[in-house]
Amino acid sequence: MPNHGFFKGFQYAFRGILAALRQERNLRFHLATAVFVLYFGRFYSFTRGQWAAIMLAIGGVIALEMANSAIERAVDRPSPDRFYLTGAVKDMAAGAVLCYSISAAAAGIILFWQPAVLIGIWGYFIQKPLRAAVLLAALIVAWCFVFGPEWFKKENKKEELPREHP
Repeated sequence: MPNHGFFKGFQYAFRGILAALRQERNLRFHLATAVFVLYFGRFYSFTRGQWAAIMLAIGGVIALEMANSAIERAVDRPSPDRFYLTGAVKDMAAGAVLCYSISAAAAGIILFWQPAVLIGIWGYFIQKPLRAAVLLAALIVAWCFVFGPEWFKKENKKEELPREHP
């Protein structure tokens, strides 16, 4: 009899990713930021190693944010005698995300801070106002994705996911 547990695990993982996207504003922020980082990266002549570092930074921030969210859910309703410990656990998990995010941002500044390229990007958008308008529209869409869409808010109760396995 074949074991379907391996592939079922992917189903659970994707369900967890979707739940996190619906319920976690910070994850949506990191994801939107990643899209802009990848878009603006096309203006640079990054090596394969630099692209690998960018992808690891993006993946690391997103993975840590999801782990932080999972930890917060796991310790969300403490008993009164465990309240302090619960707060400390949640703070430490959030601190891990913050540390990695700062490191990723520093790596991004090191990679992306090239004045000649930044001036070229500015020129690219100034040359044709439609490009600037599309960028502005993309920023508005990203803002709505992160902070405001009703289709996220209606399921933002952070309920437990139904599990089909032990």
